[in-house]
Amino acid sequence: MQSDIHHSGEKGAKAANESSPSATSFQAPNNLARRSFLRNIGIGAALLAPGAALLSSSAKALAKDGNEKEKNALTRGDVAILQLLAAAELIETDLWKQYNELGGVNAPDSGYKAGLVILDGDQPQYIADNTDDEISHAAFLNAYLKSKGEQEVELSHFATLAPSQVSFVPQTGRLTNLKQLTVDTSWWTRYRSIRNPDFGATFANAVPSLHSGQHTAIPRNNDELGDPNNPSDHVKAIAFTAGFHFGFIEQGGTSLYATLAQKVTSLEVLRILLSIGGSEIMHFQTWQDKAGNATPLTDFDPINNSTVTFKDLTTGQPETLQANLIMPEPCEFISPNLPACAIIRPTGPGQLDATGAINSFIADGLFRGQSEAFLNLVNSLARAADAAQREIGD
Repeated sequence: MQSDIHHSGEKGAKAANESSPSATSFQAPNNLARRSFLRNIGIGAALLAPGAALLSSSAKALAKDGNEKEKNALTRGDVAILQLLAAAELIETDLWKQYNELGGVNAPDSGYKAGLVILDGDQPQYIADNTDDEISHAAFLNAYLKSKGEQEVELSHFATLAPSQVSFVPQTGRLTNLKQLTVDTSWWTRYRSIRNPDFGATFANAVPSLHSGQHTAIPRNNDELGDPNNPSDHVKAIAFTAGFHFGFIEQGGTSLYATLAQKVTSLEVLRILLSIGGSEIMHFQTWQDKAGNATPLTDFDPINNSTVTFKDLTTGQPETLQANLIMPEPCEFISPNLPACAIIRPTGPGQLDATGAINSFIADGLFRGQSEAFLNLVNSLARAADAAQREIGD
């Protein structure tokens, strides 16, 4: 298991190294205008304070002349968007590493891992691959920011939450809490519906009990690992909760990249968002194909004092719940007067913007136990990204 995490780290480091040769070709653009912009939206003090522990001060670059500096400078809006996405990818890296430690392809066999395999026989491999992808995204975005003379995002000082107490899990602090989740599963019905939240539609939860109370998506101790040959309903419930949480996490990235891409100025930054966003779509498609294979059960969690019920979504369900409908149904798009179109949704303004994405993580319980300083900083990054406006492109 630890060798798997080490491998993932090497992959992320490789991505950063492969992105860095151009780092000496650019000079940092004028920071005064950017600082004024950040202060106007309430983020400046947090980013510029010496002890903020959010942005690395290592971003340095050299330019051959002023023309090259001007050519390669990013707009303040593009920088804000990239920094928010780098923070989001660091957060996702943290949570996926936890899933990988306990359920990835190199994790020891357990009832939890067997429960994940009920969802799909390749589930451990998919978890490991998703983990590697998020590590690479975070490393690339930070390396790209550095190559442009901009500040990288650094959140490691906020990794203070307790990990799972399972004996083989490294007892290091984490950014995210996977043990007290309130999982919104309306993404399931949204993509099976002919309605679009951009036009005000709302959607029911596929697993209503997951959206009430608090639920763990990882084993909290050795007892909850379970027997790999005969996992209990309690252990399977933890694994099935994880399966629906995977889809919740990745649907957010799917819409967020599409939404923020509409705000960028640089064609190169647009290319980055479309390319990484496409990877997030592949993640979401994988997880929504697997979650519906959960077998029927009801389980009570005495630690969180909550009950969860999973129903059979594979047979006898209405279209909005049917497990094998994994392609997005055509819906309203741009105008209700235009033909229905199968799309990623939402992507309209005022829907899942950067602030909405961070707030959805908070509502999910992902940051339960985090400091106010951490919450203030990630919300400040989100506000900066949402304030970005497209300027004249390159």
